[in-house]
Amino acid sequence: MRPLTSKILKTYTCCVCLLLILSCQKQTPQYAAVPDTFNKDVQHLFSQQLDSCILHLDHILAFQSVAKQQTAYAASRKHFKHLEPLLAYSDKNNFKTLNAPNILSVKGEEGFDTRIVKPFGFQVIEELLYESPLDSAALRYTTQMTSSRLKLIQKNTALVLKPHHIIWLLRDEITRIATTGITGFDSPVRNLSLLESTYAYQTLIHILKLNTFRFQSKKLLQDMITALVHAQKALDHDFISFNRYLFIKKHTHKQLKLLVAIQKDWKVKFPFKMALSNDLTSLFEKTSLNLDYFTDYNSDTLHNAKKVAFGKALFNDVSLSKTRNMACASCHIKALAFTDGKKVFNKNQSRNSPTLTYSAYQRGYFMDSRTGSLEGQIIGVIHNHNEFDMTMDAIVQRVLDNATYRSHLETLYNNKRMAYNIRHAIASYIRTLNPFNSKFDKNMRDEAQTLTAQEEKGFNLFMGKALCATCHFAPIFNGTVPPDYKDTELEAIGVPQNTDTLHPVLSKDLGRYAVYNTEARKHFFKTPTVRNIAVTAPYMHNGVYKSLEDVLNFYNKGGGSGLGLEVPHQTLPFERLDLSKGEQNAIIAFLNTLTDR
Repeated sequence: MRPLTSKILKTYTCCVCLLLILSCQKQTPQYAAVPDTFNKDVQHLFSQQLDSCILHLDHILAFQSVAKQQTAYAASRKHFKHLEPLLAYSDKNNFKTLNAPNILSVKGEEGFDTRIVKPFGFQVIEELLYESPLDSAALRYTTQMTSSRLKLIQKNTALVLKPHHIIWLLRDEITRIATTGITGFDSPVRNLSLLESTYAYQTLIHILKLNTFRFQSKKLLQDMITALVHAQKALDHDFISFNRYLFIKKHTHKQLKLLVAIQKDWKVKFPFKMALSNDLTSLFEKTSLNLDYFTDYNSDTLHNAKKVAFGKALFNDVSLSKTRNMACASCHIKALAFTDGKKVFNKNQSRNSPTLTYSAYQRGYFMDSRTGSLEGQIIGVIHNHNEFDMTMDAIVQRVLDNATYRSHLETLYNNKRMAYNIRHAIASYIRTLNPFNSKFDKNMRDEAQTLTAQEEKGFNLFMGKALCATCHFAPIFNGTVPPDYKDTELEAIGVPQNTDTLHPVLSKDLGRYAVYNTEARKHFFKTPTVRNIAVTAPYMHNGVYKSLEDVLNFYNKGGGSGLGLEVPHQTLPFERLDLSKGEQNAIIAFLNTLTDR
């Protein structure tokens, strides 16, 4: 009996073990069980930094000494930057308000409920505290407003972060540091943006450590923390000579690659796509940003290649204009990066044709940003008496008269919205004009090692001392603000009517003002991309400058104000940039590397 008993016992033991294994597998969720303390710990981190931020901010109001007020501001700002990753992710609108530049904000124009909002927040306080003479009343008002908003956030914010939220938060902050943090975008006077970025990185390290339990690979956790620590050390540098080119290549891109590895380690499933690709490993890839995020027609992805081909045919078809002699391609010439190469397109126009390359990554169209989509821009061109001079119904009829076009409309779109489908097809083609294959892109992706020392210096100046990147944000180098990409900024730079510097005259074109007659928007224009700028001369809306040398000279003098023009709401940050001729040439050399091949 003993052999039989032993066999039964062995079988019984195996069955019990198998049941235990199956039971454990069944009880294991997609993510390791989240300890009850995780979100409490995140909330504690958030509240701790917020409380300290408010405390030091209120000290500004208590002190009479400017030196003590500046010390209190510095302490408050430090905690705000520690707070940045969590606040910017959980409350984007309030973060934007608290970190906004000292520029009047215009709200509600589109709904004809226009309101001029006086700015407040840390940038405004910084300018007030470090300018002479000190406006005590303005400082008190701005500090009180900022403190009140922070206290409102304090009362109403409860953080509950799921794994995909944490990944998005980390990706946003890594991108924010690379695209705005290291440029001086939000440290206009003290120029401490590099140091302040180390505070934001410290919070990312803290958040990662709170997520230790999620990691299957503890080495991956340590690799990411080490990468962030190395980035902090790299940022221990003076603002002017800091090498932003190497920082993005060696640190930002490494962090993004590790982040993709982390989301795989955590088995994260994203419920939808944001502006930044969920698989982002480089800021300078064609897939870095999600095109669908920038269109209101993102559910229509069927037959996309055929729609693009259809749109390209329509784009080049002169029969769609009233006199059958003008196509989209007549004004947007491919060899000129889809510009017209003119000061103004014709005698009836006051502006030239802007580039269509990378125009997909915008929230406003036309130079005055009067429409919110490419489809809207197309109908504007159709209705313009100096362009197509047609009705949309007439366009539809001409398209239907073409048997090939009619077949495309019938087979590529599963609806009867003929007018919109025509515009969507053209817009779909325009949305493909983003190759990301310039010399600079290839060097950023380590596909080439051909960037010269002068070109690298030019990029570093563009992103640093010259302050170009505080308006032309990498990687698109236009005015759409990363990492959320919800707003495309307009600027007033004081473009002159001609090149007469002895008796300068401000351009007669009122820009955005002409759309809604908002006084605070006089001479405001959308910030365009500077990609392909080497082939898009002449420059500015009125083509006043023939060369990039002229453009750099204009900015170096301080824009319109620097020329002696009265530009009440000019948005350029300083009167002069004090760039040497060699530095200006280096920036131009960099700009030449942005030409797509």
